[in-house]
Amino acid sequence: MSTPPAPSALDLEVEGMTCASCVRRVETALTKVPGVAQASVNLATRRAHVTLAAEGADPGALVAAVEKRGYQARLLRREDPAQAAGDADANEDAAAGRRFFLALVLTLPVFLVEMGGHLVPALHHAIQSLVDPQALAWAEFALATAVLAGPGRAFFTRGFKALRHLGPDMNTLVALGAGSAWLYSALVTVAPALFPDEVRHLYFEAAAVVATLILLGRWLEARARGRAGSAIRHLIGLRPRTAWARRGGDWAELPIDALAAGDEVRVRPGEKIPVDGIVVEGESWVDESMITGEPIPATRRPGDRLIGGTLNTRGGLVMRATQVGADTVLAHIIRLVEQAQGAKLPIQRLVDRVTGWFVPAVMGLAVLAFLGWLFWGPEPRLTHALIAGVAVLIIACPCAMGLATPISIMVATGRAAGLGIVFRQGDALQRLRSVRVAAFDKTGTLTLGRPALSDALPLDGLDRPALLAAVAAVQSASEHPIAHALLEAARAERLPLAPVEGFAALTGAGVQGRVGGHGWLLGSEALMRDHGVPVEAEVEAQVRALAGQGKTVFLAARDGRLAGVLAVADPLRPGAREAIARLHALGLKTALITGDHEAAARAVAGELGIDIVHARTLPAHKAELLRALRREAGSLAFVGDGINDAPALATADVGIAIGQGTDVAIESADVVLMNEDLNSVARAIALSRLTLRNIAQNLFWAFAYNAALIPVAAGALYPYTGLQLSPMLGAGAMALSSVFVVVNALRLKWLPLEVRHG
Repeated sequence: MSTPPAPSALDLEVEGMTCASCVRRVETALTKVPGVAQASVNLATRRAHVTLAAEGADPGALVAAVEKRGYQARLLRREDPAQAAGDADANEDAAAGRRFFLALVLTLPVFLVEMGGHLVPALHHAIQSLVDPQALAWAEFALATAVLAGPGRAFFTRGFKALRHLGPDMNTLVALGAGSAWLYSALVTVAPALFPDEVRHLYFEAAAVVATLILLGRWLEARARGRAGSAIRHLIGLRPRTAWARRGGDWAELPIDALAAGDEVRVRPGEKIPVDGIVVEGESWVDESMITGEPIPATRRPGDRLIGGTLNTRGGLVMRATQVGADTVLAHIIRLVEQAQGAKLPIQRLVDRVTGWFVPAVMGLAVLAFLGWLFWGPEPRLTHALIAGVAVLIIACPCAMGLATPISIMVATGRAAGLGIVFRQGDALQRLRSVRVAAFDKTGTLTLGRPALSDALPLDGLDRPALLAAVAAVQSASEHPIAHALLEAARAERLPLAPVEGFAALTGAGVQGRVGGHGWLLGSEALMRDHGVPVEAEVEAQVRALAGQGKTVFLAARDGRLAGVLAVADPLRPGAREAIARLHALGLKTALITGDHEAAARAVAGELGIDIVHARTLPAHKAELLRALRREAGSLAFVGDGINDAPALATADVGIAIGQGTDVAIESADVVLMNEDLNSVARAIALSRLTLRNIAQNLFWAFAYNAALIPVAAGALYPYTGLQLSPMLGAGAMALSSVFVVVNALRLKWLPLEVRHG
């Protein structure tokens, strides 16, 4: 038995990360494992994507490296149900909520005793008269200790473990800040004689409130992050849990995981299609909007393809399963969305480098602030020094920095998936923003890729239905694509077709046969002349005009007299004209690159308003042409669907594949349009611009917040106002900064994707 090939990449689920410093440390730990080429960690999804070198790496060593740094890690397999991510989010939300409410219950008495006494002097006097001050101090000590040792314990276990590995993070800052306030207060409580009266203050309420406010921030962040990941959970929820399959001649309800390729499955009205397959019996309307974003249900008959997770709305169907489990379209989409959400944009790598040095710098600033107040501050110096040092540590936690980019990517790619736009590469979001040219293939992309009757001009006293019925009857014996187009047109108009007699195909020229007692000849102008059928100058002009529009034109003769002019064309894809207009409104140039002849290309470009046209382009030359176009006009996206488009899709800055195109094209693309709606190209670009703008807002807030408030926390305003920033206010501001970033990113779920220029 042959050994399966080693995987080229692995994914880990990492628990315990709280800030950008955590991300940096986990990435560093993973890249040091032998056999690892690159590691990318995402704070919002809590995933690590590890690219392996040719020799591969030991998965156990990867997990051990992460756990050695103080985090929990689990190897994710390809077939792992993504539901686990949703369950993990729900569990984290619930656990964070429990920790916050327990801390709140323990902190409220301490807060009310200390701060309530300052706000309401009568309350302070009442408490002093009822309770001995030393007993009150011991009560505050017990409650604050319970907060830090219970719901706040993780700050210390993770923070000091990170410090031990010379990689301080947000937990380290909180542990040092809250721990310093607690330790000072505990010493004052246990041995008050060691301290002069003027510095004998308790800061238990600061330690407890800081921990509680940060736990509140984490709970709110977990709830908001759960909403950010709702797209994945929605996709997961599309898959039914059971299905009716035929086994041994009988129908039985089986778990979805028990289905195998080749099974016959029954789908009743109102049920979801359980797996991918082909219709073998029945006819129905299937709502595929949850996969493609297309709101109108599609008719499905025997031989048609079905996508797992879509909804059978009316008739009953029997299908043959073709892909099950991890091989279905839905499972593939979920994996692509997860990969895109876990991607690291170039801008995020810069942020990670900055924040790698940020926490040590903050610790240094806290020490300087403490020493500055201790040696040069007003009395009581130790009190002022402690407040300044703790406030700097607390307020500078880089949570918002670490979330600024990944949370926006998470929300944006989730929204895109709901619109039928799947990002195979998350960094395509950033590259799409700078696209200046949108280039399209023609056949199958701007057009439907199948010929259809466009013109039927009757002559010799015939009307259009009579001409079309006779011509379709003759062509009913032919297998030519043009024959199929004529038959489809006749069926669409419900025209009765008489039987054809004496049918003959005239190689390279046309066909002939007898219908209704008349002899019919169909073909080119040259064929007509060869058979002695006169073609008037007026008809020649019509033929030239239609051919000039890129249409395939042929003539019909009945009993030796010209009876009609017909033309077949590849019809434009619905919405193509609007899609090109939207791209122009976004400030983009448009280009058509096709192997079709010049007349057809010019006709399509003229009808759609496309700026640049290149016809008769061989597949091998498309990539070269795109490179030249990029040098001339700037960054470009290419939209295509066929095997011959794969090199162009890979060459473009952003390759966009039509979802029902070939697998080769889709695998070469960065973005896949599952709905085949060309308007989604403009939507994707608009979403990219909104997302990068959202990320810029988040990063500005995160960095500006720290730049502005660290000096305030250090006491910069004290000479002017006589006030220092309380560590409690710092904790509240820090928690709110993270929540602000997440909530701002959630706006991407609702912001309109209207066309904007520039």
